[in-house]
Amino acid sequence: MKPGTGTFVQPGDELPPLTIPITRTLIVAGAVASRDYQDVHHDVELAREKGSPDIFMNILTTNGLVGRYITDHFGPRAVLRRVAIRLGAPNHPGDTMVLTGTVTEVDGDIAHVRVIGANGLGHHVTGTVTVEVPR
Repeated sequence: MKPGTGTFVQPGDELPPLTIPITRTLIVAGAVASRDYQDVHHDVELAREKGSPDIFMNILTTNGLVGRYITDHFGPRAVLRRVAIRLGAPNHPGDTMVLTGTVTEVDGDIAHVRVIGANGLGHHVTGTVTVEVPR
């Protein structure tokens, strides 16, 4: 459904962008919440020893943010049926990620949305989300 309209989305519809400040707290909290204790997500010195300029966001946090982006748009009845993402440029503290989405296909109550999350380095995440929105 398009929020507030009572009509379902159409292929080519664009979701409004979502801007997410990438903070150190977001990165660490996301890693801890997803039980990802790899040092590159919370220890600056160890991340640097491994070649990164700083800590960086894990894929589980990114996956959660992509899911939030879709369900925030489609509403509380939206059910994520499939989230297929690929990481690219890392999200480091102090950057901003902007999520954008385009509906690529609609079949009944199911919509397929192409999602891109870009930061100052390029595309952090690209993928497709399949969402069901019962009418």
